[in-house]
Amino acid sequence: MRGAQRLVLHEARVFGSLALWVGRRRQGVGDGREFGYARGQGATLLGLAFVCVVETVGVSAMLRDWPAAHDAMLVLDIYTVLLVLGLHAAGVVRPHVLTGDSLRVRYGVRVDVRIPLDAVGAVRRETRMTHERAEGELDLPVGSQTTVTVELDRPVHYFTPLGRRKDVRVVRLYADEPAALVGALKRG
Repeated sequence: MRGAQRLVLHEARVFGSLALWVGRRRQGVGDGREFGYARGQGATLLGLAFVCVVETVGVSAMLRDWPAAHDAMLVLDIYTVLLVLGLHAAGVVRPHVLTGDSLRVRYGVRVDVRIPLDAVGAVRRETRMTHERAEGELDLPVGSQTTVTVELDRPVHYFTPLGRRKDVRVVRLYADEPAALVGALKRG
């Protein structure tokens, strides 16, 4: 699949998440235990959606004398508001999931990594505010912060939104309840 097709699919998943969120459903949890991460970004994204609505009203008033420009901007503004809400919804309906044999680490519709529990070498609660890119590491911060570090005994792969395969040995993620996730991983 080409990059443009993947991006269209990405946006379709974001809007699909909005429908799941409205229906109060989760995607891909099954009988696993879910660990959310959306609370850390909820206020920011909902605040951004509010600002987008205010901007929509302001631009609509400014362009009332130019109907074609008004209509075009209204469509773009509504699209933007729905996209921002969809990004928040994607985090809510796609939580991290712990099953009997794997930890599924997710970040909205962008990242979905299945980590076999027998590949987990160490797990710890670790709050980090800075994340420098490094080969073999996957950082999934929410609000520029990660709260759990998972070190792996062997590399695990995942695919980027553009379809590139990446191998990782360290995964840092944000969880709303990091102590519960770390405890469950140590027991599992």
